[in-house]
Amino acid sequence: MKTFDIPDFYRSRVISPIKEFRRKNDKLKRDFKPTELDFGPVKFLIARHFGFCYGVENAIEIAYKAISENTGKRIFLLSEMIHNPDVNRDLQDRGVRFIMDTKGNQLIAWEELTPEDVVVVPAFGTTVEIQARLSSLGIDAYQYDTTCPFVEKVWNRAAQIGEKNYTVVVHGKPMHEETRATFSHSKESAPTVVVKNMEQAQRLAAYITGESPLEKFYEEFSGQYSENFDPAKDLTRIGVVNQTTMLASDTQGIADFLKQVMIRHFELGADEVDDHFANTRDTLCYATNDNQDATYALLRHSADLALVAGGYNSSNTSHLVELCEQKLPTYFISSADKLLDKNLIRHFDMHEKTEKITENYLPEKEQITILLTCGASCPDAVVEGILMRLLSFFDNTHPLSTVMTPFEPLFQ
Repeated sequence: MKTFDIPDFYRSRVISPIKEFRRKNDKLKRDFKPTELDFGPVKFLIARHFGFCYGVENAIEIAYKAISENTGKRIFLLSEMIHNPDVNRDLQDRGVRFIMDTKGNQLIAWEELTPEDVVVVPAFGTTVEIQARLSSLGIDAYQYDTTCPFVEKVWNRAAQIGEKNYTVVVHGKPMHEETRATFSHSKESAPTVVVKNMEQAQRLAAYITGESPLEKFYEEFSGQYSENFDPAKDLTRIGVVNQTTMLASDTQGIADFLKQVMIRHFELGADEVDDHFANTRDTLCYATNDNQDATYALLRHSADLALVAGGYNSSNTSHLVELCEQKLPTYFISSADKLLDKNLIRHFDMHEKTEKITENYLPEKEQITILLTCGASCPDAVVEGILMRLLSFFDNTHPLSTVMTPFEPLFQ
């Protein structure tokens, strides 16, 4: 597997050796059991897969390469490169400026850019329209393009089924950068509509079957369909692709549901399904799958609480939080400094979209068990910081060197 040149301060002398040990002993990635670190009064169960994925490490390598190769030049990112505050903050501290925010609102006018400027495309990719805008300004959008290869795989699959006269249904959050980019690329070769969840997929099905009047489609899916979209004709042949950070089970559930809708509505036999529904199962991201499967395995173990680390606007991290919340008290934090002390934690409430402080999050008992994981854009160093901060709240813990003995000589 390719290794990337990323700054050492993103790595961890505790977490990185654990991940490497698990990788070497489970090269086929069939063992999803969590890693147990027993410090006596507190025990951590750490997910088998978490943290920087291939696409994120690729993006970080390219971004820092852009900085090192362009001393004295102005360097811009179209928007946050990944959804992690530590990474974005460090890039900004090195002089990188963001042209847009994560919702696509302009922070720097296009007219301010010159052909001498360097523009880095974020890991989510960007739209065809923005690529054209950069080209018109004399800026090469592909020189430092950090678009995740797995996002590009979705674009390619959408183009392939579009060429076969299927309409593309994108499962994603309509305002997310990746979904906006996928929608833009998809509509170049196919009618395209975005559904954000199963509820919207069910509403789309009502237009497929004719249960809802077609004229209401444009109001209900406002801003989520391509130009000249005609539900009467464009919903007779469909295929589903996704924003790669969505819950894989949700995407598959939507695809299976719409497939059955097509089979029933068009009265299809087994050998006729492809006439109305394209097979797009291969667009699901491996890292998203691995992290979610590892979280399911983590949740099979008893624990007192779960801590999930990552950027609060990170889609893949939010889905890990959703999974954990279904079973036990779960706290979504961006860094160790959110652990105010043993009794107080500042964490993000996804439902209220705000940070809040919770008291007595650590129960009073002889040994506390904590589930620990993070999103695909979260550095190992952040997870280490959280673990070490928690350890500092307990007396008479086993020495770190003793607990890490199974991971020697990777742990120094």
